[in-house]
Amino acid sequence: MSSGHDVHPSAIVEAGAKLGEDVRIGPYCMVGAHVELGAGCELLSHVVVAGHTSVGARTRIFPFASIGHAPQDLRYKGEPTTLVVGQDCIIREGVTLNPGTPNGTGTTIIGDRCFFLAQSHVAHDCRVGSNVILTNNVMLAGHCKIGDFAIIGGGAGIHQYVRVGPHAFIGGLSGVENDVIPYGMVLGNRAYLHGLNIVGLRRRGFSREQVHDLRRAYRLLFADEGTLAERVEDVAEEFSKHPTVHEILEFIRGGGDRSLCTPRD
Repeated sequence: MSSGHDVHPSAIVEAGAKLGEDVRIGPYCMVGAHVELGAGCELLSHVVVAGHTSVGARTRIFPFASIGHAPQDLRYKGEPTTLVVGQDCIIREGVTLNPGTPNGTGTTIIGDRCFFLAQSHVAHDCRVGSNVILTNNVMLAGHCKIGDFAIIGGGAGIHQYVRVGPHAFIGGLSGVENDVIPYGMVLGNRAYLHGLNIVGLRRRGFSREQVHDLRRAYRLLFADEGTLAERVEDVAEEFSKHPTVHEILEFIRGGGDRSLCTPRD
């Protein structure tokens, strides 16, 4: 352990743990031997960080969070898989973040500036981008991929292997079993594509022209005429110089293990 940190006398920090400068560990916390906490991290109280886990600088973790414990996978046999949490994250009460599994990538990765509200869960082998918000009681199953700036509403459940594109919005209590396009908004159980995340786009400074182009491309992509593959190519040709539109097209072309969330009839 390095110098310059503040550890409460009731906390347990196992030998081998690496603590950066100005780390603060509050009452009754436990930090495992293979844990690395970046500079300025704060564990408020009753936090457990276990396993082969690294937490980025200035991340704050609130009481009763369980970070890095064994994944909830019956095939897991104690292998040294990892969890990587980025910088400047906020992890609220009761959050659970699990490491990867040998049957997946072996690593769960969480980006910078993420906000995990109380009781939210990130399962094994997930990839969570930066600036992502998981509202209270959100459940990410294993192997999910969540793009930057996505927001997932309270109590939503995301099926394993689902991809959620950047800037997407998932409505509260939604059950999402198919992929969500970048900038999309999905609602319901089972969730369907309700349109674009217009409020989020405006809040993040997208211009009126960008929003207009995305709306027009969306209507063309999910029109009734032709197949989706044909519509993708038509939109690619019409919007050849629009990078935001092409982000959606590349997401669709990239495919995945799940189908695509589409609008209801």
